[in-house]
Amino acid sequence: MDLRTEISEFLRSRRARLTPERAGLGAGPGRRVPGLRREEVAVLASISVDWYVRIERGNLAGVSDEVLDALSAALQLDEAEAAHLADLARAARSSSRRPAGAGRKATLRPGLQIMIDSMQGLPAWARNHRFEIVATNALARALYADLLRSRIAAGNNARFTFLDPIAQDFYVDWEKTADDVVAVLRGYVGANPADRRLSNLVGELATRSPDFARRWAAYDVKYHRTGRKTLHHQVVGDLDLGFEALALPENSTLGLFVYYPADESTRERLQLLESWAATEERDQRPAGEGATDVGRLAARDGDRG
Repeated sequence: MDLRTEISEFLRSRRARLTPERAGLGAGPGRRVPGLRREEVAVLASISVDWYVRIERGNLAGVSDEVLDALSAALQLDEAEAAHLADLARAARSSSRRPAGAGRKATLRPGLQIMIDSMQGLPAWARNHRFEIVATNALARALYADLLRSRIAAGNNARFTFLDPIAQDFYVDWEKTADDVVAVLRGYVGANPADRRLSNLVGELATRSPDFARRWAAYDVKYHRTGRKTLHHQVVGDLDLGFEALALPENSTLGLFVYYPADESTRERLQLLESWAATEERDQRPAGEGATDVGRLAARDGDRG
């Protein structure tokens, strides 16, 4: 990521989005562009025009938190956008832009995997900031079977969304899913500017997917904490799911996602999916492996007798 370009284009895009009417300035005569002028942003943020021009050219080094807050208010940034601006400023201030642990593959503690596995009846999975799935429970593996088996995706949901044609059937509202993936990914890039693997992922997607490149050029940022989506599973059909995303405090690059049925029909289909997954897992075991717990218990009790 070219930091100066990222800063400049992000601020330009937010300025262009904000109309004078929304900013409380009035349209006035002779306006050539729909968004705010630089001098208007400077007035709203109570800074000099020259200073704002310097900032919009990509220079956030030395800009205080108070000025960042003023810019966020002037441009009417939401929580995710304001956090992204703060991340960009933090990267600009840093003399060494490679934080400790940058580029390492995040893993779950064993206890967290046990917790995920214990969530019966609800798909639960964890991914990192590169959209790599790092842990699942049995129902999530069944739900995301197409993604996890995809050679194109290689376990990466961003690659699956934009590079595997199957994704457009799996995500019923693919357009919204694609928008969300790009906007969330941009926030991760701002928070992890030294992560080479993350930058390479963005470069790969921008090169191979015009849909991704077009969305990336919009400079949108958002959080993905809660919501609702419809997924189409080849075995059980459409599933209307709500979801909650939980941050893992020991590693800010990991997120835990839990889906729950949004209606009774989906609840029944999740139960069917769980039954199907159990059957698939049992059928894939080597012959004789796990030869019924009942049989082992009977043999043990017989030895005791």
